[in-house]
Amino acid sequence: MPSCAVEAAIDPFAASHSVFDALALELGAEEAARLGHAELEDLLELRGRDLLRQLLQDHLDLRQVREERAVRARPAPVTGADGVTRRAVETGHRRLLASIFGTVVVGRCAWRAQGQRNVYPADAALRLPRLRHSHGLRRLAALEAVRGSFDQATEAIGRRCGQVVGKRGVEQLTVAAAADIDTFYQAVAPEPCSDATVLVLSVDGKGVVMRPEALREATRQAAEVKGPGPYRTRLASGEKPARKRMATLGVVYDAEPAPRRPHDVITVPAATAEGPSGQRPRRGGPKARAKWLTGSVTQPSEQVIEAVFDQATHRDPSHRRTWVVLVDGARHQLELIRAEAARRGVAVHILVDLIHVMEYLWKAAWCFYADGDPHTEAWVATHAISILSGHLAQAVAAIDQQAVHAGLSGNQRRGVDVCIGYLQAKQEFLGYDTALARGWPIATGVIEGACRHLIGDRLDISGARWGLAGAEAVLKLRALKTNDDFDRYWRFHLARENQRVHSPHDQDTYDLAA
Repeated sequence: MPSCAVEAAIDPFAASHSVFDALALELGAEEAARLGHAELEDLLELRGRDLLRQLLQDHLDLRQVREERAVRARPAPVTGADGVTRRAVETGHRRLLASIFGTVVVGRCAWRAQGQRNVYPADAALRLPRLRHSHGLRRLAALEAVRGSFDQATEAIGRRCGQVVGKRGVEQLTVAAAADIDTFYQAVAPEPCSDATVLVLSVDGKGVVMRPEALREATRQAAEVKGPGPYRTRLASGEKPARKRMATLGVVYDAEPAPRRPHDVITVPAATAEGPSGQRPRRGGPKARAKWLTGSVTQPSEQVIEAVFDQATHRDPSHRRTWVVLVDGARHQLELIRAEAARRGVAVHILVDLIHVMEYLWKAAWCFYADGDPHTEAWVATHAISILSGHLAQAVAAIDQQAVHAGLSGNQRRGVDVCIGYLQAKQEFLGYDTALARGWPIATGVIEGACRHLIGDRLDISGARWGLAGAEAVLKLRALKTNDDFDRYWRFHLARENQRVHSPHDQDTYDLAA
């Protein structure tokens, strides 16, 4: 019998007691009495991790002893996932497990058959991963990797757990941690909601800087054709770097209707410095709740839009609620949304984000006013209120007539023409008067915030160059965290991982705790 087995048979946790006694002795020594609390914290953090690692090791050694005892008492054959029965058993097999306390050794018995892979029932009983790193370490890697860079995540893990994984390993663990997110959301039951609650969908896109091999083919070819620019250290005016891959993000949320008036959304600034007076209190807009975010840098936009509609259907399978889709007006995006709605036979009310409309109004305003002129803001607000009130045609006519009266022509009225062209092209998606009367949201602030949070705050950090697998995993994990679903997902993921790694045949041969 190995020495660890003899020791475990006498006192399974003798080594742990020894480490604890040594720590207690060190804390009681004269040298410790001269330490400040900060030094004591550092000491206990380091020695405490050693103690926890030893406790885990002693427990694993005890399980090895119990398994070998059970094998000697009843060496029952074991059938692997391949259906082959293994009758020969061999003790003394070992594997390493990198845990959050440090690396430990797992001893176990192997059931063997000629020409077949060994089967280890103890691995199934411990629900060990296929590779070296524990699930606790995978969880920690995923949580740290979505907060900051992989370098920062590696440093954070090293401070807490010791040198148990490198940067490449952290990235691989993060990718593995995200493997079941799509399946998880297909199985999650939605929160109950009344039919009067508005169901809001929104989609947007944002570029992610990728490694050359991770770019889409068209982008990669464009970069190769373009070749190096005229400058070595910066881009020339109007030059595109051709190094980004577009990520598509989607959001679904519930909102209780909150009817409003145009002046609740925008007020015309007063001409005096004292500001507006005598106005009625503003009514607040609808509040987003039960938000669900998703995104992908690998899947095309149509698949992300399909996932958004899947989530919406999950919440309203009978299509009894009002579906409002908020977009920024991109033509390709609009076509995909309308096609998906038609395929499912669901009526959707599509609205272009009001903020995008305001930007075009500002483009027109600069044709009439100098930069810094306080009347510019009042001009934009006046026409925005007209559009919110359902008077789009009148607003377009008024802007065009003002340009004619001002004698603007050619480049002088370019902003006016761009604005009018945009408003006329999107007029069927500018039904703000109906939206305000029925209490719907009219701005894409939720998805815009998601773009900043999911991509801008992590995937777009300075110097980051992404591979496909890492970018996809971090994006999905950040969405999962934002949805406040990480803990539920992790339980689901562990169950799925156990099914993938361990077959039922590995788990019911005999009681390892006997």
